[in-house]
Amino acid sequence: MENIKRLASELMELENKYGAHNYHPLPVVLDRGEGVFVWDVDGKRYYDFLSAYSAVNQGHCHPKIISTMIEQAQKLTLTSRAFYNSRLGLYEEFVTSYFNYEKVLPMNTGAEAVETAIKLCRKWAYEKKGLPDNSAQIVVCENNFHGRTTTIVSFSVDQDAYTHYGPFTPGFIVIPYNDDAALEKVLNENPTIAGFLVEPIQGEAGAYVPDDGYLKKCYDLCQLHDVLFIADEVQTGIARTGKLLACDYEEVHPDILILGKALSGGVYPVSAVLSSNEIMAVFQPGQHGSTFGGNPMAAAVAISALEVIRDEKLAEKAFALGKTFRKEMTAFCETSKVASFIRGKGLLNALVINNEGHKNLAWDICLKLLENGLLAKPTHTNIIRFAPPLVITEKQLLECIEIIKTTINGFII
Repeated sequence: MENIKRLASELMELENKYGAHNYHPLPVVLDRGEGVFVWDVDGKRYYDFLSAYSAVNQGHCHPKIISTMIEQAQKLTLTSRAFYNSRLGLYEEFVTSYFNYEKVLPMNTGAEAVETAIKLCRKWAYEKKGLPDNSAQIVVCENNFHGRTTTIVSFSVDQDAYTHYGPFTPGFIVIPYNDDAALEKVLNENPTIAGFLVEPIQGEAGAYVPDDGYLKKCYDLCQLHDVLFIADEVQTGIARTGKLLACDYEEVHPDILILGKALSGGVYPVSAVLSSNEIMAVFQPGQHGSTFGGNPMAAAVAISALEVIRDEKLAEKAFALGKTFRKEMTAFCETSKVASFIRGKGLLNALVINNEGHKNLAWDICLKLLENGLLAKPTHTNIIRFAPPLVITEKQLLECIEIIKTTINGFII
């Protein structure tokens, strides 16, 4: 056992010594996963309540997805887009039908898909809407998180995300989130706006859920002003919030839809931008691409990942279990001096901690949750996000709720 424990410390030290320090992980070295559980190198089992930031909605190492990946990996993995491959067209037909769009542009990561959507929106604005060259602006929201590229951090309000990365990409207008009046004002005052990029629920901001009707009002304003409504559902999409898409709660069909993370069930980098024939037609050969985007393995894996969501009714499951989770945690918060309130939709939830006088309280709670067999991570110093794989059972969820309550009750402020 001592050798295994020493191995864990050595593995953490290897990352500290040879890896860039751009993350601050919890002190646990994970070795394998299955369903809602992960095991560390010591063999200790944990409930995973982060799901790789909602990339593992289908559960760790889902056998159907893994089987598909192995089968395809033994046949053909990469051709580049210089040639057709036997999997891509099937995937494109499947995913467009699945989400009710006409065209898809396959990419690899969420940030790549956001960059693709930005390029698509601006190119559409010049070639279809008729805006003057280099004038197109895109409206975004405060406390957004859309990725880490230079262009994306150009419109971030998080100092850690943008400090010392300039000069920045121009052409973005930042407005408050959950404020359709602010969007209406900026659309009325700026004739060169091409698109509105928004998260239906702000994930990194701590599962910040906007008011009912906000998305629909924003969508209608965009339609009125001939502005593209762009939904970043990289984290909120693919059943996480209790609907296939978070936009489905308000029956909003984005002009451009951005997907990633759980599009592969967490086994391979797959992202996608979906839109109409008319909008996607602005991309011609040579104007945008990716060596790995649309590769046969990604295409095969994504189909399986989406089939799991559909066949196991994971959206419906997330909806029901999310209600249970918030009901139980709301009742707990009413009597707790540490836990202030819970918010979220489906199984994307966040617990706001009263950290007055104890700046690192949320982090310390996560360390104690780790000891007690549950993995979660704080965001914005006083918020703990809870997002288990959607395959979790009600019995397992109730067990986890008791772990969370017991852990928090151990802290006195």
